[in-house]
Amino acid sequence: MNSVSKIFKKFGKIDVLINNAMYHEGENEQNASFENFPLSSWEKVISVNITGMFLMCQEIGKIMKKQKSGVIINISSIYGMVGADQRIYGKSNINSTAAYATTKSAILNFSRYLASYFHKDGIRVNTLSLGGVSNNQDSAFRKNYSKRTMIGRMAKKDEYVGGIIFLASDASSYMTGSNLIIDGGWTAW
Repeated sequence: MNSVSKIFKKFGKIDVLINNAMYHEGENEQNASFENFPLSSWEKVISVNITGMFLMCQEIGKIMKKQKSGVIINISSIYGMVGADQRIYGKSNINSTAAYATTKSAILNFSRYLASYFHKDGIRVNTLSLGGVSNNQDSAFRKNYSKRTMIGRMAKKDEYVGGIIFLASDASSYMTGSNLIIDGGWTAW
């Protein structure tokens, strides 16, 4: 019995799916130039960030369709909407890659597709696009990143909870196919 079946058996329904998987490239990939980025790493990022999400939406979507209700929240990033500002990374060893940006952008239209596909089944599908979270990164990187946000800092670990609760609840009952952006004003400049 797979994990989805176990969850459904235990609770009798599935109300919300939050897709937040992300393959974290290693330091070699994050520091590789685009011209030298390994194809094997590209394929791994696509496999986890897109194919994994696709498979979860298929499995949970089947259950939600039978229930005639459900909410799917796909997590994306500011780099799904705008190009990575390569200037802020310096020697931080956490450079954003083309594979990451490509998958996060794909999530936006995948969510729109699913919203359109499931619209008659009582299933709402939205994207939550997030900015960077402060998590012990290099101080030069945090400073450079913070200059790009209107709020002047990176997010705290708990500052996305409200957006997730909103999208998962009836407070967003008239919202589907949309992208909620919580990024400290990064994409509004």
